[in-house]
Amino acid sequence: MLGLSLVAGLAAVVLAGRWLNEQSVSAQGQVVVATRDLELGQPLDGTMLKSVPWPGDAMPAGSFRDVVALDGRVLKTVVLKGEPILDPKLAPVGTKGGLSAVIGQGRRAITVKVNEVVGVAGFALPGNYVDVLVATQDDKDKPVSKIVLERILVLAVAQEASRDDTKPRVVNAVTLEVTPEQAERLDLSRSVGTLSLVLRNQIDNVAASTDGARKADLLARVGIEEVAPTPAVQTKPAAATKPRPKQAARPATAPAVVAERVEVIRGVQRSNTDL
Repeated sequence: MLGLSLVAGLAAVVLAGRWLNEQSVSAQGQVVVATRDLELGQPLDGTMLKSVPWPGDAMPAGSFRDVVALDGRVLKTVVLKGEPILDPKLAPVGTKGGLSAVIGQGRRAITVKVNEVVGVAGFALPGNYVDVLVATQDDKDKPVSKIVLERILVLAVAQEASRDDTKPRVVNAVTLEVTPEQAERLDLSRSVGTLSLVLRNQIDNVAASTDGARKADLLARVGIEEVAPTPAVQTKPAAATKPRPKQAARPATAPAVVAERVEVIRGVQRSNTDL
């Protein structure tokens, strides 16, 4: 009886384990993830992806179950190793690889020649936003500096479009994403003046309303006037003056006369003179 009980118990444990395993497998799904870090604009193939089990109640929206369904699709953002491939991170079907896959619908990419100063010392990196500043002359041939474009997305610096690098890079060209109207203004601006990029906060959406800066604004005097400090001069004690003789008392009807005294300073000497 003890042997039969032991056999029955073992059989029950085995059957219960199999049942729990089947329930867990049926509750899981399959999700395609990246097998290595992938750059934006990169076409996908089977060597970059694999399908892994995923909890059925936590399936990401827009995920894929089959690797074959992603063959030839192009990424429009960076994907890290082990990260699920989601539909919002992919360019439309039929898009070829490269930077053109990253450009938004209805927008254009235009390249601006920069140097260390214009490129904000290399801190204008892909994924950041900049304002475009032009220094030119107004209708009266007076120098003026004005912001002509605001919150422009940097697509690439030189030939690199990676957005996971935060180290500044000094390059000679920056590619910006603009609308067709902004592309026209930018092209005209670089032909009539000197361009500069102004780095701005990535979450700052407030438009700046300025009239531009002119030479007269730079030379305008401030409201507080500066007073030149007077050098300290060591003075000798004032020379003793002789006592004035007493004057005879005037009649009560005559008005009182107030004597005036003038202090004369010659070099470091002082003298008093009565008027």
